Amino acid sequence: MAAGHGHQNPRFPAEKERAKPAERRLSSGGASFSGRNGEAAVANRRVMVRCLLAVLGASPLTLAGFAQSGGGAPSDQGARTKAAGVRTLLAYVGAASKPATEEAARLYERKTGVKVELLFGGSGYVLSQMKLAKQGDVYFPGSSDYMEKAKRDGDVFVETEKVLVYLVPAINVQRGNPQNIRTLKDLTRPGVKVAIANPEGVCVGAYAVEIVEREFTAEEKEAFRRNLINYTESCEKTAAAISLKMADAVIGWSVFEHWDPERIETVRLPKEQVPRIGYLPVAVSKFTKDRAAAQAFIDFLAGPEGRAVFARYHYFATVDDAAAWIGEDKPVGGEYRVPGEWIRK
Repeated sequence: MAAGHGHQNPRFPAEKERAKPAERRLSSGGASFSGRNGEAAVANRRVMVRCLLAVLGASPLTLAGFAQSGGGAPSDQGARTKAAGVRTLLAYVGAASKPATEEAARLYERKTGVKVELLFGGSGYVLSQMKLAKQGDVYFPGSSDYMEKAKRDGDVFVETEKVLVYLVPAINVQRGNPQNIRTLKDLTRPGVKVAIANPEGVCVGAYAVEIVEREFTAEEKEAFRRNLINYTESCEKTAAAISLKMADAVIGWSVFEHWDPERIETVRLPKEQVPRIGYLPVAVSKFTKDRAAAQAFIDFLAGPEGRAVFARYHYFATVDDAAAWIGEDKPVGGEYRVPGEWIRK
């Protein structure tokens, strides 16, 4: 998990801190694979990467994206030319923005002809995958925590970061709230099935732990942990735990309700229990081969058309909108160090 628990500016996010050819060739260490021996090498590479992605907690969608490129990362990223002549960008995306980002990418392709391949997962997991592959054009995590890490580690161009929209943590339950969950303390009741995202690699999981550590006594925390049925691998899977009735409640984002309004309902946390406002930052990856094309996609997301897509899914457009929903101002962004007891060995 990202180190430190800081809010560089308690009111404003990071954006205020800075006034192939048709035939694809897979290479490793400069050597290309071809012929029977090359096919065997590619197959072996595919197996190794699948195993590694399984350890990292990659989603099936992410795994499929890697497999399509021969078992490594998708090849020749950055506005590259594919067999059909389609220019393509690769974005590593935290799943907190999944439905809106998918729609925005489709709109961008129709508008510009540039296809954006989206690899979703926990923000920490996709960052690890981008670093491992040393490829990709855009990094788009689900909150500030992993963007701060990416900036420290030199994985993105800091000056390209833009904050798109804002997020507020909440309790999500099944539509109709059959377990009558009204407060955070209700998640400690015997028999209530609770899930949170894995706090080691998923931003909203770190928010969940932060809330539990702040609000629960040692006894309540132990009761909460007894009710935990699972760690999920991404925001998408956290919301799905409610949609599929695998859990009675999750600590997630308020927008989850708008991803599946027929099955998910939001229970607001009292304003004093919301530690901070999250946001969705996006930046150009240091691994891009076409910085201008990557920047153009980010500019689209941050422009009127992109923001309109996020508005349809009820993301908060401004800090003030998020604060009004909570009922008071809160620190924005920052990082949280997850205590070791929450990290699975």
